[in-house]
Amino acid sequence: MKTKWSKSWKSSKQPRRQRKYRANAPLHIRKKMMKAPLSKELKTKYKIKNITVRVNDRVKVLKGKYKGKIGKITRRDLKNYKIFMKEAEIQKKDGTSYPYPISPSNIVVLELNLDDKKRKSKLESKNESPKKSSSA
Repeated sequence: MKTKWSKSWKSSKQPRRQRKYRANAPLHIRKKMMKAPLSKELKTKYKIKNITVRVNDRVKVLKGKYKGKIGKITRRDLKNYKIFMKEAEIQKKDGTSYPYPISPSNIVVLELNLDDKKRKSKLESKNESPKKSSSA
């Protein structure tokens, strides 16, 4: 199997090729794949359906063992496409705990971390709709 990743690859119907694309993607492309849907309020406010998750975004788990838990993202693992939050932890028998990995597709973003000026300006620019000029 050829392991070289191709940026020019568009798409394929074959699941094996889609898996290969994700498995061999470089980190700067994986970051873009780490997207999660927005809540209804944020969808109407920013006029987008999903966004790349970041640390300190407030999220709610929709599926899995920790369904219904709300918390902030503490870490994201680009290598394995997983996020971690303080509220979803596994207790080991010796008493220590470690965060449970959650897929970004199984969460919904409730509140965005807008500390980054670039992210904030990008969201505001998408929010501004082009004004239609009416000529009578």
